[in-house]
Amino acid sequence: MAAVTHRQAARILAEQDPVLARLVTEGGLPRFPAPTQTHFAQLVQAITYQQLAGAAARAIHGRLVAALLGEVTPERVLATPPETLRAAGLSGAKLASLLDLSEKVLDGTVVLDSRRLGRQSDEEVVTRLTQVRGIGKWSAEMFLMFQLRRLDIWPTGDLGVRKGFALAWRIATPTPKQLDALGEPYHPYRSIVAWYCWRATELYAGAASSAVTTGATGAADALPVPAESHS
Repeated sequence: MAAVTHRQAARILAEQDPVLARLVTEGGLPRFPAPTQTHFAQLVQAITYQQLAGAAARAIHGRLVAALLGEVTPERVLATPPETLRAAGLSGAKLASLLDLSEKVLDGTVVLDSRRLGRQSDEEVVTRLTQVRGIGKWSAEMFLMFQLRRLDIWPTGDLGVRKGFALAWRIATPTPKQLDALGEPYHPYRSIVAWYCWRATELYAGAASSAVTTGATGAADALPVPAESHS
């Protein structure tokens, strides 16, 4: 049986919920860019981008890839002198995160093999990823949603999703716990609902269009601003 696509899921939801039907009509079908990098490279980019504006993040990431001689692998990260990586513009905390990620991929704590990942539940992927320094639940959820393209991710801690849900369904902004319950009727396509919540902030609150809703870039560039911080 063929897997349901993101656009097919949106049409299914639109048939079931008048609010989503309106969002599909006004906001168009969802755009989830196909991944353009390996899973490891995407996580490296996500860590690099945290807390930075797009242009600065792209510049630092470009220098980092150059420092790794174009080979974004855990082996190359660990083989590159830390001072070389820092010279690309990484903070000490982000360098520590990249080293920790690399070590945990190699020791099997974090699984990035596509076949093995396919056998892991969303919860297991989050549990493993959040053992890495600097990767919190939100970043793990974005990895599941945009890199692994899983359809039932519900990032209740994302303020944009909470605000967008409030705007679309015309309710007070829910707490994460409230949003968790509100999302229950939309199994197994909550990733699609989350996308439309981001879209609702553009349609109804004048938020600027972003790569996450326009699908203008690859998955890593398309992520919303990360919620976690490095310490």
